[in-house]
Amino acid sequence: MTHIREQAIRGLKAGDVFTITRTFTESDTVTFGEISRDMNPIHYDERFAASKDFRGKICHGLLVGGMITEIGGQIGWLASGMNFRFRRPVYFGDTITCVFTVTEADECNRAKAEAVLSNQHGETVIEAWLTGLLPGQTERAILAQL
Repeated sequence: MTHIREQAIRGLKAGDVFTITRTFTESDTVTFGEISRDMNPIHYDERFAASKDFRGKICHGLLVGGMITEIGGQIGWLASGMNFRFRRPVYFGDTITCVFTVTEADECNRAKAEAVLSNQHGETVIEAWLTGLLPGQTERAILAQL
């Protein structure tokens, strides 16, 4: 069981912070494109990427932004809204760190969170704002049994 899941079982509150890191590959982008059917050539063709002034092909923004769902899945977050701001491209081989912070949580388990995703150079690549439901006592007991 991950430390993220263990914290969720104990109960979540405003101010809780979770951090994960992942390195993205060209294979990740190919697979995501097959699933999403997003075949934008910016992800697959060096010439097209160069024509947009990128230094190479880039990962799908939602593939990278999906890091928040790893944390959300671990804590049992039921998303009701997600807003993204894509700040910089993510290139194959970039290592991205996602810092997910619960910013609000009320007595009905409604919550808000923010996520900042940064590359290995400390540059913010994505900002995200989330709304959803945190697991209640019954759901936390089930999480403990998984």
